[in-house]
Amino acid sequence: MEKSQKILNLALLAGVTLLKSGAEIFRVQETMERIIETYEIYDYHVYVISNGIFATINEKQPDHYSVVRHVPLGSVNLQKIDEINQLSRQICQEKMPLEEAYSKLSQSAVIEPPNPHSMVLASGLGAAGFCFLFGGSLLDSLIALLLGLILQIYLNHTSGRRSKFLSYIIGSILVTAGAGLVVSFSSAFDFNHIVIGSIIPLVPGVSLTTSVREFFNGDYVSGTIHLVDALLTAICIALGVGVAIFLFTSLGGQLS
Repeated sequence: MEKSQKILNLALLAGVTLLKSGAEIFRVQETMERIIETYEIYDYHVYVISNGIFATINEKQPDHYSVVRHVPLGSVNLQKIDEINQLSRQICQEKMPLEEAYSKLSQSAVIEPPNPHSMVLASGLGAAGFCFLFGGSLLDSLIALLLGLILQIYLNHTSGRRSKFLSYIIGSILVTAGAGLVVSFSSAFDFNHIVIGSIIPLVPGVSLTTSVREFFNGDYVSGTIHLVDALLTAICIALGVGVAIFLFTSLGGQLS
């Protein structure tokens, strides 16, 4: 393998790992560029968007090399981003040998899936906390806690088996129907507060924030991708809640 190819593969591995972990576009591009320049190559081009990397090196030389890599949108992993950032700084400062740098980066690039039990607990606590924050009572928060737990268990079960958007629609229907059933048995609960708290784990806050950040950085393509993802997710949540309310009231259920 040519040296230029090894250098670009090293930079690409760092870039792909950062992008999969939800890093900003400018961070991914700057990291790749600094790694390439560390090994004294300045004839290169790197172009990064939210779900892809295009890079070429030594374009005018006999050992030129180009790559195109599709990177599906993933969830944010700040620990992995920090780990790759620290390692890339070490590579640049020490001008680490290529084989050693690639070996260390390969070990750090392994993205472990989140602990499903932790995700379930976080979803329940988040739902309960936001229910209380938006004016719900302790009883409302308790129901939101239970629905948040059920929601995340469902999402964990369907992860990778069906479209994210379909899972969000069904998940919204699930928590809204659960809130409706609880309210129909007792007027001590507030339907609106329970639903608002329960659907919080689905809200695309990170995608929307990332979109705004990309727009301010001038990365309009990436900003648009994240914005569309956030809007579609919000529409799916609204659709699920609306469908559940329509079916519940059509069957004679009372929500207040």
